[in-house]
Amino acid sequence: MEFHYWGDSLLSVRLSIFHPVGRRYGAFLFLFFALLFFASEINAQPRTVVDLKDQIQTTLDSVEGDFAVAVRTLDDTTETLLLNEHEMFHAASTMKVPVMVELYRQAHEGRFSLDDSIEVKNEFRSIVNGSPYSLTPEDDSYEELYDHIGEKRSIRTLMRAMITVSSNLATNILIEKVGAERTTQTMREYGADSIQVRRGVEDMNAYRRGLNNETTAHDLLVILERIARGNAVSAEASSEMIDILRDQEYNDMIPARLPDSVDVAHKTGRITGVRHDGGIVVVPDGPSYVLVLLSKNLRDETAGIATLARLSRLVFETVTNEG
Repeated sequence: MEFHYWGDSLLSVRLSIFHPVGRRYGAFLFLFFALLFFASEINAQPRTVVDLKDQIQTTLDSVEGDFAVAVRTLDDTTETLLLNEHEMFHAASTMKVPVMVELYRQAHEGRFSLDDSIEVKNEFRSIVNGSPYSLTPEDDSYEELYDHIGEKRSIRTLMRAMITVSSNLATNILIEKVGAERTTQTMREYGADSIQVRRGVEDMNAYRRGLNNETTAHDLLVILERIARGNAVSAEASSEMIDILRDQEYNDMIPARLPDSVDVAHKTGRITGVRHDGGIVVVPDGPSYVLVLLSKNLRDETAGIATLARLSRLVFETVTNEG
């Protein structure tokens, strides 16, 4: 058994592996090529968030649907990854985050206190023609609130239900309180230039005319980053919003494959063929970041959820260098 070693002289040196010199060269060459192999493997792994783009796109290509991704680390804004960031998506329940921000903003201006009481009702007006419509408990994620129609609850209580259990009934009551147009205007002032909060949930007249609440990954990134940095309304308000988002009860995407020690303050959204998640990921003794995952036209929603959970893990490993 023999091999060739080609030196600078381009002369072939035939060394038997049974000869002492051959064994030494053989060991040297084995180590040399092994180091080259492992170096290439290391270099193939994403070293920064920016380097993840191709790997994320390849992962998403394995699932039928349309996606957008936005990532930004909070300690280094150059570490930003944007994929289809300006594509419009039905916002689903992610639009409840802007409504929460607007509630805090108007409370901060003294228009009301978050501890003020407001009546729980189930009759709303379509933005199309003012016709009345109502919600059904079966189509809501939080049926308990329907048992208290006609009673009063604090704005703060309804706001928590809107975020943590994604109550549609609470959402409609609160949108009516602060105004959809005013909410959108505040988002414009914050630098979210495309997001649209147009209406309450289940306004079918509006839905049939394509008048939906919409968002982009870019805009959700902008809003969540403001909250994370304490620049949404005030530092105190931002801190309270993070606490509410942290209590989210639907955790099958961004937090699903992360260590229990990692805090995720986030809001999900879902309708048929749509699965979203956007949040602030706080890593103990490590870098924190904002992550937005949007999807639409999913043929297999279960596969879409699993894929977005894998992407969340991939981002986490890259940001924390744990991959």
